[in-house]
Amino acid sequence: MSSHSLSGRPLAHLDESGNEHLLIDHLREVAALAEEFAEPFGSGRWAYVTGLWHDLGKYAAGFQRMLATANGYAAHIESDGVDERDHSTAGAIHAAHHAKLGGLGKQIAFAVAGHHAGLSDKSDLDERLQRPNKQQLYECALRGGGADVLSVTPPETLTPAGLKAEDAKRFLDLWTRMIFSALCDADFLDTERFFQKEKAEQRTQGPELCELDRKLASYMELLEQKSYEQHCHKQASEPREVNRVRREIRLACEQSAKKPKGVFSLTVPTGGGKTLAAMTFALAHAQEHGQRRVIVAIPYTSIIEQNAKVYRDVFGEDAVLEHHSALEPDKETPRTRIAGDNWDAPIVVTTTVQLFESLFGNRPSVCRKLHRMVGSVIILDEAQTLPPALLAPILDMLDQLVRFYSVSVVFSTATQPAFLQSRLPKLAGNGRQIGFANIEEIVPSDVRAFERLRRTRTVWGDAEKATPYTTVAQELAALPDVLAIVHRRDDARMLCELVDKELGHTESLHLSALMCPQHRSLVLSQIKERKSLGQPVRLIATQLVEAGVDLDFAVVYRTLAGLDSLAQAAGRCNREGKLPTLGELRVFRAETQPPPGVPRQAMAVTIELLRSGSPPDLQQAEPFQSYFSRLYSVNNLDAKEILSDRDALRFKTVAQKFQLIEDGFSAPLVIPFANGHHLLHELRKTQPSRRILRQLQRYTINVPTSLRDVWLKQQIVEDIHGVIALRGEYMKAYDDRFGLVPARMGIADAASYCF
Repeated sequence: MSSHSLSGRPLAHLDESGNEHLLIDHLREVAALAEEFAEPFGSGRWAYVTGLWHDLGKYAAGFQRMLATANGYAAHIESDGVDERDHSTAGAIHAAHHAKLGGLGKQIAFAVAGHHAGLSDKSDLDERLQRPNKQQLYECALRGGGADVLSVTPPETLTPAGLKAEDAKRFLDLWTRMIFSALCDADFLDTERFFQKEKAEQRTQGPELCELDRKLASYMELLEQKSYEQHCHKQASEPREVNRVRREIRLACEQSAKKPKGVFSLTVPTGGGKTLAAMTFALAHAQEHGQRRVIVAIPYTSIIEQNAKVYRDVFGEDAVLEHHSALEPDKETPRTRIAGDNWDAPIVVTTTVQLFESLFGNRPSVCRKLHRMVGSVIILDEAQTLPPALLAPILDMLDQLVRFYSVSVVFSTATQPAFLQSRLPKLAGNGRQIGFANIEEIVPSDVRAFERLRRTRTVWGDAEKATPYTTVAQELAALPDVLAIVHRRDDARMLCELVDKELGHTESLHLSALMCPQHRSLVLSQIKERKSLGQPVRLIATQLVEAGVDLDFAVVYRTLAGLDSLAQAAGRCNREGKLPTLGELRVFRAETQPPPGVPRQAMAVTIELLRSGSPPDLQQAEPFQSYFSRLYSVNNLDAKEILSDRDALRFKTVAQKFQLIEDGFSAPLVIPFANGHHLLHELRKTQPSRRILRQLQRYTINVPTSLRDVWLKQQIVEDIHGVIALRGEYMKAYDDRFGLVPARMGIADAASYCF
């Protein structure tokens, strides 16, 4: 086979059937797509030249020879130390030294050089571009015909708003990421169009936001009509006052949507219809200001699945993209090159981790969706869960999106954190003020939603003295409908066993994150069944049940913790408002401490508030501002110094430092529980597919990375095409009630880990 096409012209791709994709066609197609993607943030021409030069190195004779012998997807993937596969450096060198690009040539170089391997640190890029062998690749590309695409005129002036500011250097990080995102998505899509034409043709834009708004309005009208009819026939499951409050909240959302783009808070109590209220505001606001999509970021996958189903019921399957995976590969492969998600949908429901990984990550597969955030409404559900140690870079990034990329942000929670500049300390060292100058509350205080939807009262135990778990177990055993929430997974298992001892049987139930989602779903089904039959239900769980899990108990016990965690626990008590009296949240100090770090600090702040005056009312919004202000004041809000790394354009370093999950439980482990065994068997026989990876999420737990690595060495777990799974012969370590019990592994000492 020749090193060029049948026409003698250089190729971009050659598939396994010998079909050819001309290089000049690929460059022009990617350039045009990238220009289209970057136009919404005023940088279309910049993205165009980036796309035109991104594969300049493919003009080199060495690459063309390699392509002829290593056809298919694999030829498109760069490899460290193999110059024949390096087709990104040449374009980066050209951009970095282009006279008309000035200093911004380096930003284009970042994008071009990283479109396979990822954005690098500035020092690494500089070193790479200066290597003699890389200069030779550039010269080879020019000799191979690269001059065809180098005559394009770069933009003369800057149009992105942020880059005209006095402190423009501060905004180069995000602008570079946006250009990189536009390039990567354009390259992915054009490559897909060649290799997988059928899949490319299936991609659709989805319905317009105005159509979705009409669907939501019709849905809400039907819901209200149904509620009215049920009341007339005395069949209503919700008190009429609840429906009145929800309607007032919805009307407030519609009214507030007319306000200018910016930062908003939606502070709605449990039972206030927050999920649909937030969407009501977002759709109306987006239409008011010509924004393109709504992105809902949620910290827990259980809530994602639940909310995405609600949205699909309202809007239809085509309108909603549900994107989350604990099993996404870390490195680019031919499969990920073709199969990545780019958030091209009017409504995206994703994890908070996925959202911020796109904003702070450096890999093409996670960054390609970033440009889709431009001109969007971003709803951050349960915003109080954002870790204090990363709060400064997170808020700074959101602020830039709002100021320069036509984004509106909605912080949606019943326990609104303190994100105003006036409530946040200045950063030590550089004195930079973080937070927002103004946050608009969507629902006015005169709605009195918290007061009108009050369903629980709080019984405060002694905050200074621990209550033995044996005492708690006795009290739990005496109650027929009770939930206990404790700090740690070990505590949940121990308390459950103590309740068993009191009762003389093992009918108490248990939930923790050491049980895979499918296992937890079975327990939730048991709870529902027992309640429908009027049988006793005693559930002992970790805090994973505090958000997104549809549970309702007459009494909830909660170990003393942060004020926000206590409020979330209260949301599991008399949730449906069916009790003749208020439900009870009983707070007690446990024998054990919360995990170190923020959980322990949060409990200390709560104790401080209790000492300083009367116990805070968890049904009101006001106490949480004081609580969060104190919590943030005792934390370094840029603990990993990410802001300075961003200013210095250390993209790879930022990606490595930015870890939203702080407790070390970040390594996914698949459990061959129930159907998980069959899925793993299927995985062994074939390459990973998105279908199998998504299904395996139901059988996945997270464990400490270092512990999982030990188990790999000891062959307790196995690597199946990049998916780490517990070996079947070690299923004795996975308990039918408690999930994974690491101590039963018998080889690795797990005692040092806080489970």
